[in-house]
Amino acid sequence: MSLKDKIVVITGASSGIGKACAEEFAKRGAHVVLAARQYVVLCEIAQEIQDKYHVRTLAIQTDVSNETECKDLMQQSIRTMGKIDVLVNNAGISMRALFKDLDMDVLKKVMDINFWGTVYCTKYAFDEILSQSGSIVGVSSIAGFKGLPGRTGYSASKFAMNGFMEALRNENLNNNLHIMVACPGFTASNIRNVALNSEAKPQGETSMIEEKMMTAEEVAIRIVNGVEARKRTLIMTGQGKLTVMLQKILPKFLDNLVYNHFKKEKDPLIS
Repeated sequence: MSLKDKIVVITGASSGIGKACAEEFAKRGAHVVLAARQYVVLCEIAQEIQDKYHVRTLAIQTDVSNETECKDLMQQSIRTMGKIDVLVNNAGISMRALFKDLDMDVLKKVMDINFWGTVYCTKYAFDEILSQSGSIVGVSSIAGFKGLPGRTGYSASKFAMNGFMEALRNENLNNNLHIMVACPGFTASNIRNVALNSEAKPQGETSMIEEKMMTAEEVAIRIVNGVEARKRTLIMTGQGKLTVMLQKILPKFLDNLVYNHFKKEKDPLIS
């Protein structure tokens, strides 16, 4: 799939993987629609990309947990850009708290953004992307294959996203619609800084060593390559591939590995 002159809508585009994807798609000749809640930042990024790569850009303030705003995002994208070829459902939020301690608002907020945001955006872009034989991407996580301690809401949202994308793919096997689930490893970004604590407030400080993680730019290159090649699933790290394999053949053994791994994070929740 050549990306030249394709129209790509990216949610969560104000930072991290979303911002890096916008730049990588533009680098390959695509025109990009950037969606996120931080409108001023979006406009600055959109202008930078337009000046650097000489493609069309559009910034639209969007809270993906709001169905009406997701619908408006897609309608405005089509009106302004003429079509939608690719949707990258990247907007997401994490959380870090033991289930026994957390406020139920934590689970609701995470599901509203990570799962329902994907569903809303996909629903209102679907007919247009289908008519273009385009691509729908869900930026998921290894947490969508293996439940992680202290991340019940995050894991649940990514399991839900994976199931939704798989069912959508099976519904459209004969429609030339490309559905891809992208699962980065731990990626250096601010997602852990703004992860919700037990009271549904940003925790403020990452619990992991960010320097040893994949960069957002590395993840973006792999996602865009996957769209071009119309890949089905991207598991981006050796650790991730091993996790998915062990979950199938040695799940109890993997439970212990995961538990011991998360015991070593800063200020661990489990001991």
